[in-house]
Amino acid sequence: MKIKVKVSAGSKNASVVVTPEGIVKVRVNAPARKGKANKRLIEILAAHYGVSKKDVKITHGLTDAVKLIEINSG
Repeated sequence: MKIKVKVSAGSKNASVVVTPEGIVKVRVNAPARKGKANKRLIEILAAHYGVSKKDVKITHGLTDAVKLIEINSG
């Protein structure tokens, strides 16, 4: 499954919200430096979708706020 994700790094709390348009908004409680926010994003999405972290991959937007994520569900 591929999803479009809008990431807000440096938030106090981590959260996942899906908009009616189908965009997934994720607040990440890690700074946007040295890949920390991306690593935390993968952890949050893996927990949210009930898959392993190795099944979540950022395919586009590694340094952007809007990312394309691929999730393999086993």
